[in-house]
Amino acid sequence: MHLEGPWLSTTGKKKGKKKFASAEHARKSRDLDESWRELQKKWGIEAEEKKRKRAMSAEPYKSPATNYRGSDLPKLPSRDTGGGNATLAPAKVYTGTKVKGIATMHKSNAVPIFSDEQAVDISRMRR
Repeated sequence: MHLEGPWLSTTGKKKGKKKFASAEHARKSRDLDESWRELQKKWGIEAEEKKRKRAMSAEPYKSPATNYRGSDLPKLPSRDTGGGNATLAPAKVYTGTKVKGIATMHKSNAVPIFSDEQAVDISRMRR
């Protein structure tokens, strides 16, 4: 994992207090806020009261039920077949007389040899 620079910080994301360019701008902003509140009162809109009513009338959050696959099925015990030890299978060994040997052709390719002529051809790299 590599380190990122300070621009990718997850701390300190809050913005500070809004600062105005001058006292005139601050006064103008306060006047506009006051006129907006008066207009809301004139039309009978109380923003804070509406928010409060909406929050109080909302139902609390309930997480959905988690039904996992097979959770509603009856629990069945595992089958017990009885204990026992497995024996090692005997090693497979060629006991016939047809194959004379194994040669390597190309790139570690094992090839069975059935005759002396095939052995000579493979040793000369003839296919």
